[in-house]
Amino acid sequence: MIPELGVLSLGLALGLAAVQASLPLAGARLNAPRWMALAGPAAWGQFVFLTAAFAILAHAFLSDDFSVAYVARNSNSALPWYYKLSAVWGAHEGSLLLWAWMLAAWTCAVCMGSRKLPRTLRARVIAVMGMISVGFVLFLIATSNPFERLLPEAPADGNDLNPLLQDLGLIFHPPMLYMGYVGFSVAFAFAIGALLDGHIDAAWARWCRPWTLVAWAFLGSGIALGSWWAYYELGWGSWWFWDPVENASFMPWLVGTALIHSLAATEKRGVFKSWTVLLAIAAFSLSLLGTFLVRSGVLTSVHAFATDPTRGVFILCFLLLVVGGSLALYALRAPAISGRVPFSALSRETLLLVNNLLLSVAAAMILLGTLYPLLLDALSGAKLSVGPPYFNTLFVPLMAVLMVATAVGVVARWKHTQGKWMIRMLWPSLMVCLILAAGAAALAPSSPWAVGGVCLLAAFIMVGGLRDIADKCRHLRPALWLSRGLPALGRSYWGMQLAHAGLAVCALGVVLNSVGNIERDLRMGPGDAIELGGYRFAFEGTAQRIGPNYTAERGQVSVWRGDRPVAVLHPEKRVYHVQQAPMTEAGIQAGLTRDLFVALGEPLGGGAWAVRVHIKPFVRWIWIGALMMALGGLLAAADRRYHRPPRRPAAAHTLAQVP
Repeated sequence: MIPELGVLSLGLALGLAAVQASLPLAGARLNAPRWMALAGPAAWGQFVFLTAAFAILAHAFLSDDFSVAYVARNSNSALPWYYKLSAVWGAHEGSLLLWAWMLAAWTCAVCMGSRKLPRTLRARVIAVMGMISVGFVLFLIATSNPFERLLPEAPADGNDLNPLLQDLGLIFHPPMLYMGYVGFSVAFAFAIGALLDGHIDAAWARWCRPWTLVAWAFLGSGIALGSWWAYYELGWGSWWFWDPVENASFMPWLVGTALIHSLAATEKRGVFKSWTVLLAIAAFSLSLLGTFLVRSGVLTSVHAFATDPTRGVFILCFLLLVVGGSLALYALRAPAISGRVPFSALSRETLLLVNNLLLSVAAAMILLGTLYPLLLDALSGAKLSVGPPYFNTLFVPLMAVLMVATAVGVVARWKHTQGKWMIRMLWPSLMVCLILAAGAAALAPSSPWAVGGVCLLAAFIMVGGLRDIADKCRHLRPALWLSRGLPALGRSYWGMQLAHAGLAVCALGVVLNSVGNIERDLRMGPGDAIELGGYRFAFEGTAQRIGPNYTAERGQVSVWRGDRPVAVLHPEKRVYHVQQAPMTEAGIQAGLTRDLFVALGEPLGGGAWAVRVHIKPFVRWIWIGALMMALGGLLAAADRRYHRPPRRPAAAHTLAQVP
């Protein structure tokens, strides 16, 4: 009877979402305060019922209720409890319920944080989020009911969770990713609400920016956690493979990065209003596109959910409705809200515009590489594979130019920057960076240009940031920097500096790992050893290990550097009892400057195994840089000015004022 209460909760949530989507919007149109006041209670009611549905599904997993089809397909009585809990969002139906629940939670957060917004704008923003909720809850009820029963004959045990998902990283990866995906719906709702309301100004940008920063930080953290999982779980020693589903999460992050910078320009100078609204629409549209790609069955990926095509058709129609409707509204309203604020070619506005163009082109390039093979197959039946060479060839130069624009943009001034002053600011930094890059290139004779180039760009960002900090504190004596100068710069400024430094660290990790990676595939029996990269890897054989729902052959590899022991690695080859799926668990000794990575392949008889050995330099810097960027976004979102009631300028443009 309890699962049926979950279905009832979904139905009540759908009804409240429909109220939230319609009456406040009509109230804003008709200037009916009571109708607009329904937005908050309807959103909170929807959240309560979706929370109840989510809790009921979690209870079904933890109590091994295999009469529920979703539980029977994705759990097993031998599964540890924490994997049973993560199995709630481990497949299509549960992950969609998690999405809908998070959307309701974001809506309630907006209700609490938007009390000082103009009443009509607040009603429209919450109503737009209600429309999105209607689509997802209706999708759950119509095609993806997680409470469907297997009665009267329920199985005695379940089919088990996909072995790939039985990992601690996958407990946290989907929720963090969805927090980012769903968080961009707030920026989208603010954009649509502003188009309907007729106000696009600095106050609107200030309201919208912290929500976008938090969503961007969560999405970046989710992407980094997913790449970390791919690195150690898949056993191939790779942290990124330009997988189509990886691309689906990366594209909205790139557009979200452009949106954050565009919002800064709109808030500070009132420029790029139309551009900012379009980026907000694009970021959420790409999030929906990622949902379609994962759940439609058109992609084959270790990350994708295998679902029937009817679900893909529903999501595609919803995607077309959201994207088409928002772009149509943008086409009607955008010309009236665009502002003409002058700025010179050498200014921070220009460099932010370059930044936005580069990020948008990068996202478009990834979108083309991801969708073109699908379109070609659908239209002509021809098979085409677009792999890492395409993406790396086009993406790397764009990011190099982006890093230059980032380093120069930090020190540039709004509206106009004098050329002589800019040269005086950048020239010493550039000289220091050239010296550092030349030294790094000399230490890497096999790839001097790649190593020297990335060190030059990364140092240019970091040294340029330090130069800008010194310039902002130049009016104070050095003794007062810590007490007065640096704290006065604000959390938003320090968040920007931390995020830019994270970009530099991440770029260093990507390039240094790519050019310095050493790997070897070989046959190893007990007592065999190999010298690689100054280390000696000695294979000492395997022993059987019994897990809660799997059996494993656990290897032991001793690593030496000269006469000094470095580590003992334990790679595993697991076979899960129910699905009989073999899985590789790599043995990794992590370090700040390098990882030692060993994975078992197939047994070759006589105690010998196919063994893959990697030495991966600076691979941890990739995730450290991503974490720095995410923390920078959260720090910027916590800036005090976002928590003060903004003042709308008297000269703000409205649709009624524009001829």
